[in-house]
Amino acid sequence: MSSLRCFTLALSLTLLAGCGQDNTRPTPAASVATPVPAPQPVKIRLGIALGGGAAKGFAHIGVIKMLEANGFKPEVVSGTSAGSVVGALYASGMDAFQMQQHAVALDEASIRDVSLFSGGVLKGQALQDYVNRTIGQRAFDKMKKPFAAVATQLATGQRTIFVRGNVGQAVRASCSVPGVFEPVKIGEALYVDGGLVSPVPVDAARQLGADFVIAVDISTRVTGKTPENLLGVVNQTITIMGQKLGEQELARADIVIRPRVNDIGPADFEQRARAIVEGEKAALAILPQLRAKYAQAREAKQAALARRTPAPPKPKKPPCEEKGFLGGLFGRDEQADCEPRR
Repeated sequence: MSSLRCFTLALSLTLLAGCGQDNTRPTPAASVATPVPAPQPVKIRLGIALGGGAAKGFAHIGVIKMLEANGFKPEVVSGTSAGSVVGALYASGMDAFQMQQHAVALDEASIRDVSLFSGGVLKGQALQDYVNRTIGQRAFDKMKKPFAAVATQLATGQRTIFVRGNVGQAVRASCSVPGVFEPVKIGEALYVDGGLVSPVPVDAARQLGADFVIAVDISTRVTGKTPENLLGVVNQTITIMGQKLGEQELARADIVIRPRVNDIGPADFEQRARAIVEGEKAALAILPQLRAKYAQAREAKQAALARRTPAPPKPKKPPCEEKGFLGGLFGRDEQADCEPRR
């Protein structure tokens, strides 16, 4: 009887102690799904590579005009020969309409300085001064867009990509067609036309950081006709060499635009208006293909970034709460949204 009283008393005291504390099962916090923000479209850095072609270079203005009008605004610019002239103006901050105004107002005599018996018919200093004056005497590091002008080192035949220093001088070197302009001395080396090694400077645009390169090819194409004199044979040979070399680099562009200006001669400055229109027409014709390839490039970059981005860590669950004294005798609370104590 004594043992039974002791057990009854102990049990009564335990129950009374349990009444003094809250043994209510704690309600786990409602699981709230964190909204996952929709991935933002990745940015594709658009570059434009403007090829050489003397007076045909006015077509570049028409191409840029139509690209900008349809939402494609190149962020980096590279140019060879005539393409370096248009490229310098564009990279300085001009839009296509401003460049067209300069093209219409251009007096050919203002960029022609005859220099006989000096390695070329034209010296090229007038062209250098015109470019520097038109772009506000900016150096490469002061341009509104990253810009590169491509020239050829005369002694070695090495391609040189100018991205610093005097812009007008680099453009002059890039335009120095052998036999027409005298070579340009920069530092200790002499430089001539960039079209000898890079007719359409796609690789230079890549080096400036372009993810997607639009190449504009205005180079002379072989006509399929056999030349009738020695000079014609020489010109045809140079054209074939340049065409084969250009095809290799053009294959590394994402889109190639070819204005129909093959019949415009190297000194046909009076055809500038027609060249601009041909550039506009060529750009408009390529727009559907450009939009499709640009979208594919953006999707590919988005997927590549997703593969490199680590998965976010799983959120930690709060520790499970235990019951009171009696609950402890029968185990822990079973809560789905908590981490069992160890």
